[in-house]
Amino acid sequence: MLSREDFTPERIDALIAEARTHGPYEALTHEAREESRQTFLETATIPSEGLWVFGYGSLLWNPAFNFVACEPAKLEGFRRHFCLHLNMGRGSVDKPGIMLALDTGGHCDGCAFLIKPEDIDSETRILWMREMLSGAYHPHWGQIKLQEKMVHGLTFIVNKQHSRYVTDLTEEETLKRLEQGEGYLGTCREYLENTVDHLDEINVKDAYLHNLRDLLSSKNKD
Repeated sequence: MLSREDFTPERIDALIAEARTHGPYEALTHEAREESRQTFLETATIPSEGLWVFGYGSLLWNPAFNFVACEPAKLEGFRRHFCLHLNMGRGSVDKPGIMLALDTGGHCDGCAFLIKPEDIDSETRILWMREMLSGAYHPHWGQIKLQEKMVHGLTFIVNKQHSRYVTDLTEEETLKRLEQGEGYLGTCREYLENTVDHLDEINVKDAYLHNLRDLLSSKNKD
C-alpha cells in the first residue's frame, strides 16, 4: 500500500533512477510536473466546495491523499483499459505487467473524492507525483456524475503518445501480463483483484474487469 510519505521529490528521483538502471525510462522532470500542475490549477474553475477527483483503479482502494467525502460517480467518454506497459511498481524488466488507464470510449463507474479548498495545493502535489511520474497520463478536467448532481472535477486519462501506451494486446496477452507482473508494490493480479473487490463494494459491474478476474481464477483452478 502506498502512503503520503511515499510521494516526495527524493522518493520520485530514487524510483526513476532505479528504473533507469534496467534501461531507458521515460519520465517527467520535477519542473515539467509542477508546470503541469500549476497549469491545471490556473485553468480549472474549481467550485467553492473543493476539488472533486475521479478514481477508477488503485485510487479506489489506496488513495493516499486527504479527502473529506467520497461518492460513487460516473465519467462519460472514457473506459477502463489495461493499456499501459509496466516495468516498475507492479512490474519489472523480467516480469513486465500491465496497468489500467482511462482510454477513450464508453463510460466508467468509480468514485469521486472531494478535497477541501485549503488542501488542494498539498493534495494535488501528491496526486501529480503519483499519477504524473512518467507522463503516461494527461490531467483531464471534465464533468463527473455523482448520485444527486453533476460536478466538474479532475481525473487522469491515458497519454496515447507515450511510449508505455499499448493498444494491441489480445485477451490472452493481457492475462499473461496480469499473471506475471510483479514488483516492489506487489503483483498485477492483486491490483486487478483489489480493483474488482472495491467495485463490488459500490455495486459496480465492470464486465471487462470481472471477466479478466474470472478467467484468471479459472486458469489457476486448471
